[in-house]
Amino acid sequence: MSHAVYLGLGANLGEPIQQLQWAVKQLQALAQSQLQAVSRLYGSKPTFGSPTNQPDYVNAAVLLQSTLSPAQLLSELQQLEQLAGRIRLERWGARTLDLDILLYDQQVIDTEQLIVPHKELVNRCFVTLPLLDINPTLTLPNGVKVSSLACATLSDDIYVLADNCHWY
Repeated sequence: MSHAVYLGLGANLGEPIQQLQWAVKQLQALAQSQLQAVSRLYGSKPTFGSPTNQPDYVNAAVLLQSTLSPAQLLSELQQLEQLAGRIRLERWGARTLDLDILLYDQQVIDTEQLIVPHKELVNRCFVTLPLLDINPTLTLPNGVKVSSLACATLSDDIYVLADNCHWY
């Protein structure tokens, strides 16, 4: 059975735009999955809790149809992060590539390895805005419309880098 899976992509080390372009190409080739949509590209300041002495982030979201289980998909995404040079030294630290499972159908998953919907999804404009590019009527498993979230608007801390969906 195929599942609608929304992923968040982010990077702020090296060449972040190229890192996300590479990630999208890898997701296009991901086994048992089909890339359905890609958001615009956004720039954002490091968020609350992040060290502030790091470069701005580049963020996007994608929609996959996949027959991979959540655990299988997480494993594939972590392998891609490693291939991109991701080193996990500090929480919310700078990174070459971050791939997060934001939503997996309307499932709620809470394991030691994976929490879906992503725990900070509702608080992060750099997540909600790309999701709305892909699906303006997206609803979370708890019934909340993503468009109704306070962080579903542009601000001084988040800005559009590529205004079309063909940056990848």
